[in-house]
Amino acid sequence: MSGPGPTPERDRTAPPSRDPVTDVVRWAAFSCLLVPVVLVWCGSSLAGAAGVAFGLAAVTGVCRLLMRRSQRRAARPPEDGGDTPVG
Repeated sequence: MSGPGPTPERDRTAPPSRDPVTDVVRWAAFSCLLVPVVLVWCGSSLAGAAGVAFGLAAVTGVCRLLMRRSQRRAARPPEDGGDTPVG
């Protein structure tokens, strides 16, 4: 009888770790689609809803870019004498 420890079968079936940035971007993309639909449903004009969708998509793209840049910077080893505060 095997114990509750990890086995090769369990390791192969375990889902890969999820990237939190990807999850945030997916929810933001969902919002970029949902918000204009709700606006039109509540009586807003199509042009206004399209403008909101474009604005949300632009903000989402910039946030994704900044989050990825931050991840890459955090993964790099620290440089000697780089961003250290001068005291």
